[in-house]
Amino acid sequence: MRIRRRARLDPSQISDRRGMSGGAPIAVGGGVLGLIVAIVLLFLNGGSSDLSGGPQQQSSSDLSACRTGADVQQDPDCRVVAYVNSIQAYWSHEVPNYTEAKTVLFTGRTSTGCGTATTQVGPFYCPTDKHVYIDLGFFRELTQRFGANAGPLAQAYVLAHEYGHHIQDLDGTIDRVGGNSQGPESASVRLELQADCYAGVWAANAVKTGFIANITDQDIADALSAAAAVGDDRLQQEFQGHVNPETWTHGSSAERQHWFTTGYRSGQPSSCDTFSGTIERPTS
Repeated sequence: MRIRRRARLDPSQISDRRGMSGGAPIAVGGGVLGLIVAIVLLFLNGGSSDLSGGPQQQSSSDLSACRTGADVQQDPDCRVVAYVNSIQAYWSHEVPNYTEAKTVLFTGRTSTGCGTATTQVGPFYCPTDKHVYIDLGFFRELTQRFGANAGPLAQAYVLAHEYGHHIQDLDGTIDRVGGNSQGPESASVRLELQADCYAGVWAANAVKTGFIANITDQDIADALSAAAAVGDDRLQQEFQGHVNPETWTHGSSAERQHWFTTGYRSGQPSSCDTFSGTIERPTS
C-alpha cells in the first residue's frame, strides 16, 4: 500500500503527546475502553506487563511537517497522518454530519476522557472525548509478540477499526453493549466484529479518498493477519493454554477475518450488520 506523493496531508487530525507523561492511577471506565482493557488483560496473562519496551523517549518526529504524501519518505510516522486522513475522508463522505475524531499518539500513559490510559491498554476509542488513542509501539508488538504481518495495511487496519467505533458512537450502536460484554454471541463481540467490517469497508474505498495510491493482495493478507492475531481464541490459547468462548469480548480469529473480508468485498457499511441473528462462525 503506497501513499500518494501529492496527497495533501492534514496533521491537525493528530495530537502528538509522545514523550509526555502524567495522569492519575489507571481508571478503567465503561464503554469501549472497558472492553479493550478486558482483552488487553488477557494479552498480558502470563506475559510481560510492559509493552512499551523500557523507558520512554521523547518523540523525534514533528508531525506538523507532514504536509504531503512525499513527506512519508522523510518521516515514516507521516503514514499515520495519511491513514487517519484517508479514513476520515471516507467516513465524512459516507456519514451525514460526520464529526472528526482526533487520533492521540502517546507513550507510557496519558489522560483521556475515559480515565488515565497506559500503553498496556492498547489502541482504543474513547466515546467520552471522541478520540482514538494509540502508542505506536503497538504496531511492533502486533508483529513481534502476536505474530501478525508487518505491512502498512496491518497498521492502517488497527486505526480503521478504532474509527469504526467512532461511527458506532455517532450512530448510537455503542450504547447497545450495556452489560452484555462477554460471550460468543455478546453485544461486545458484535460491536467489535462490526468495527472490523467497517475497517474492511474503508479499505475497499481507500484509493478513492485520494490519499492511498493502491492496495494489493499482499496488503489485504497483512490486514487479515493482524485481524487473526488479535482473535480471542488465538490469544486465549497463547496466553492461557485453553479457549473459553464464554469470556470472549472481540470474537475469534476466523470471525474477525470474515467480517473484515465482508466489508472489503462489499465496500458498503450496510453489509456490516453483526447485530442481527446468530454470528456466523467461519472455521479457521
